Amino acid sequence: MCYESTEVGPAAPGERLRRFAPPLLNGALAAMALLFLLGPIFELTAQIDEAGETVVKVGTRVVAPFVIQEEDGSFHGMTVALWEHVAGELGLEYRFAERDIAGMLDGVADGSLYASASALTITSQREEEVDFTHPFYVTGLGIAVPREPVGLGSAILALFDPEFLWVVFLLAGVLLLWGFLVWIFERAENQEEFGGSPVQGIGSGFWWAAVTMTTVGYGDKSPRSVGGRIVGFIWMFTAIIVISFFTASITSSLTVSQIDGRVAGAEDLPHVRVGALAESAAETHLREEFIQPRGFGTLEEGLAAVAAGDIDAFVHDAPILRFLAQEGRSETVRVLPGTFAEQYYGIALPLDHPDRNRINQILLDYLVSPEWEQVRRRYMGAS
Repeated sequence: MCYESTEVGPAAPGERLRRFAPPLLNGALAAMALLFLLGPIFELTAQIDEAGETVVKVGTRVVAPFVIQEEDGSFHGMTVALWEHVAGELGLEYRFAERDIAGMLDGVADGSLYASASALTITSQREEEVDFTHPFYVTGLGIAVPREPVGLGSAILALFDPEFLWVVFLLAGVLLLWGFLVWIFERAENQEEFGGSPVQGIGSGFWWAAVTMTTVGYGDKSPRSVGGRIVGFIWMFTAIIVISFFTASITSSLTVSQIDGRVAGAEDLPHVRVGALAESAAETHLREEFIQPRGFGTLEEGLAAVAAGDIDAFVHDAPILRFLAQEGRSETVRVLPGTFAEQYYGIALPLDHPDRNRINQILLDYLVSPEWEQVRRRYMGAS
């Protein structure tokens, strides 16, 4: 009986390659995918210092007074002091990595940054990508406008300001009232000085009240009746208070009228040229209010545009604007009083960060401590 041989001889080189290539290729692709998925983790944890300890990266952005960079590259500021305390309590070795706003948030979201600490505003949109700690600072948006030069022309125009005219009208009314009272008592006994028609008599009383209030003391008219002298006595002392009040009111009215420009508050923003820091919470808020701001790469560029008259207002977080304006642009830029659209600053963390609860506990304890109050006073002053 004959059998067909089933023995297989040595495979040809080409056949061996075709046999083993698919498994090798699949293994290489799997390794590449694993490295891609674990890359952010390796980048986060593989920073080792000379002592062999893990050093994590923390994103930050220079924005005084929260983060200030010295010439030697070191950082200080309110947020830096806060993070130094948190890291110390966690026993965490870290180094700062400068990023823009988008870079800080993206770095936290993809895990290449352990956290981002600067002056980051907590928003619902950002909360979709990253977690935030409890707020450590509450503020609002401010408006920087050009400082208008005060000259003779602006002073003359201020004389016709409605607020100034109202103060003058009110003062005239007070003088007319006391002039009328003295005329009531003097019209019968002092015809020589307060006589004539009612218009003439009240006019004489108005003149007397004005002369008495300003302490000029011409002496051409003076009450002689008992009632008139009582009115005069009361008016002498009342006039001291009245003249002080109206002097302050007129001065304030003139000053405000001279320095007020096209923008007096947030309600004027839809009608003027507005700037904001690109990709900032201020820019987002303005767009939500149907205001299309001009985006700037840095705060310095925005304030320079205000000073040059390229825009009428620059909107950003109020404490940051005030700090920058006082430091270098007090003669060309001023920040309007008050704020709008509250802003809450927090430290950004990756979603489901394992240390989030511990960081919040450390942060809340620190915010009520005397040390934080000293930090706040150092950078913000006593107010």
